[in-house]
Amino acid sequence: MRARRGAAPRDWDQASREVAEAYFPHELRLVGGGRDPRLTLRTLDLGPVLVGHVGWGADVRIACDYPGAYEINLPLTGHLESRGRYGPVTSVPGQATVFRADTPSLISHWDATCTVLGVKFDCGWLEREAERVLGGDRVTVRGGLPDQLDLADGRGRAWRQLIGSLATHLHDPQLFGDCDLVREQLAGAVAAGFLLAGCPDAGAGPVPAPRAIRRVVDQLHDDPARPWTAGEMATVAGTSVRRLQEGFRQWLGRSPTEYLVGVRLQRADADLRADPSLTVSDVAARWGFSSASRFAAAYRRRYGVAPSQARR
Repeated sequence: MRARRGAAPRDWDQASREVAEAYFPHELRLVGGGRDPRLTLRTLDLGPVLVGHVGWGADVRIACDYPGAYEINLPLTGHLESRGRYGPVTSVPGQATVFRADTPSLISHWDATCTVLGVKFDCGWLEREAERVLGGDRVTVRGGLPDQLDLADGRGRAWRQLIGSLATHLHDPQLFGDCDLVREQLAGAVAAGFLLAGCPDAGAGPVPAPRAIRRVVDQLHDDPARPWTAGEMATVAGTSVRRLQEGFRQWLGRSPTEYLVGVRLQRADADLRADPSLTVSDVAARWGFSSASRFAAAYRRRYGVAPSQARR
């Protein structure tokens, strides 16, 4: 396990860069006057899961698309205001705000006294864990998660205690050394606890997504490189293009095309890291992107770096 520490940032640009490197690229704005940054930032890397302790020491506003990962923020002090799917969400200690992968979101007020435990889940990995833990599919986690979790009792409280116990190791990151097996087991426990707390009804009955949506999702994962059209996807679903678009927006939070691009990017990212002999153009062509430049732009939006940088 590894912890992230460093000298105090000199200015807000540096503070923002350090948090972006640990979590996500974002747009940061001070709210209500200037103040030197008093950044708190420690992270524990478990591979597909990152646990961190973050505070800015000032009132700030943050806009982020959460490329390629879910983020759950658990305030330890103060409060966190954001915009959810159905209106404003304010989380205080005993609650957690859920931010969905690849979804533009706004933290409208992270107050100066607020520090959070943040848990970042790799999107594809968490959705695969959902299939294993919940007995459902990829639709379950994206469509079933609420904007806010209650951590006061039950499974929510148990998950909060688990994250809190891991947070104690932010001060002792070498407790398990570089033991990948321990990291994998801990990451799995964090994901399972979160999924059971966030999707309490999943797995207890039929998956609450239309079969038509699941058919399309399955075929997109089976053959993402195919030059899919909206009409072909609608044919698989047995519905109209408009109804298919509405269904994907409701259950997956994105259009069918956006979902397909996400699947392609996951496959392309795996190829880039696994086979250094492949060029960026090779990978783009393999997974159905019309050009290397379009692929590179989409990859940078999702992962925050160019494809060539990911390989290094």
